[in-house]
Amino acid sequence: MNFYKLIFLLPLSLIGESDFITDLEYGEMLYNNPRGVSCALCHGKNGEGKDIVEYRNREDKLVVIRGTDIRYKTFDNLKKTVARNHRIMPKYYLTDEEVKVIYKYLSSRK
Repeated sequence: MNFYKLIFLLPLSLIGESDFITDLEYGEMLYNNPRGVSCALCHGKNGEGKDIVEYRNREDKLVVIRGTDIRYKTFDNLKKTVARNHRIMPKYYLTDEEVKVIYKYLSSRK
């Protein structure tokens, strides 16, 4: 009887393995939509940074708020940046594993 269970369950376990996404795919997915607001909106498709908004201040001087280039941050620096409070960047409450796969994804885009 156990032999038949093994014969039946082995193919199911092999099928299940092929359905998981890679770390790079998961990192890309999280980067593009971690918790409803894409990192790419401010940091660009590859982490290169991009202009978020332009406006004129009271002295009519053009002010540009730009998302920073995050392509060359170390893992520890990226992890600390994501964890702390920012005036502009939303807090995502990412796990260490999620930050790790985002870092891996960004590293592959250099």
